[in-house]
Order: sequence, then C-alpha cells, then structure tokens
Amino acid sequence: MRVDFYHLQKQILDDVLPKLLEKAYSTGKKIKVKVGTEQRVDFLNSLLWTYNEESFLPHGSKKDANAELQPIWLSDDENNPNRAEFLFLVDGATETPDVLETFERVFNIFDGNSNEALNKAREFWKQLKSANAELHYWQQSNDGRWSEK
Repeated sequence: MRVDFYHLQKQILDDVLPKLLEKAYSTGKKIKVKVGTEQRVDFLNSLLWTYNEESFLPHGSKKDANAELQPIWLSDDENNPNRAEFLFLVDGATETPDVLETFERVFNIFDGNSNEALNKAREFWKQLKSANAELHYWQQSNDGRWSEK
C-alpha cells in the first residue's frame, strides 16, 4: 500500500485539493475523498463545481444518485460505493490499514500550520510505518510546488 502525505504550509486545502484531484482524475482511476463531517462534504461538493470556470471535475456524494458511476465520490464514511482506487483523506479523516489496503494509492493531506493536524499526521505515519506501508512525504516550496522529502 502506498500512502502519500501532503504537508500544507503555503496554501489551504480549498486551493490544493482541486488541483490534486485534477491530476488524479487524469489517470482514469476512480477517486474517493473522505472528509471529517457531512458539512464539509457539502462544502467541498460546492467548491468542486465553482473553483475554476475553465475546469470540470465530475463528482458526487450520497445526496446524488448513481454512486457507482461517479468518478469522484465525496463522503464522511468508510463506504466505497464508486469502487475507487485512489483515496484522499482530508480534514483529519483517517482509515485503518485494513481499509487502506483496498486502495491502490492513498493521499493524506494535512494542515501543517495546525499543531493538532500535524500531531495526528505524525501518529498516522507511525501507525502505517508499523504496518509496512510504502510512505512518501511531500512538502510545499515557497512557490507552492510539491517536492518529495
């Protein structure tokens, strides 16, 4: 199992997530975005419709029909109705290593400006390391680009 940790420092999730989802969507893989609360699902659902007038990321949540047809699924639970191969964990959402094993790739995006989020990410890293996950750590440079550390 491969897990990529994205340490936000220069930008907020609302600016970074759509760009990362565009890149993941371009692979043709189905994606699930797990967030902390249903309220955040609703917010991200709106954000993905409006973040860029020139882009379109097809997505849905449990308020939409045909979950199995959605290329990007937004949720606050552990179900995977669109049979996603990629999992994005945001807003402190986590999963057990057993659940993570069902995905080809996992992206854990956390706010490095929050001590709580940083500590939670460190604990998650330790848990996954002990489960022998393939771990990658990405940090933003001053220009907002990602570099692996």
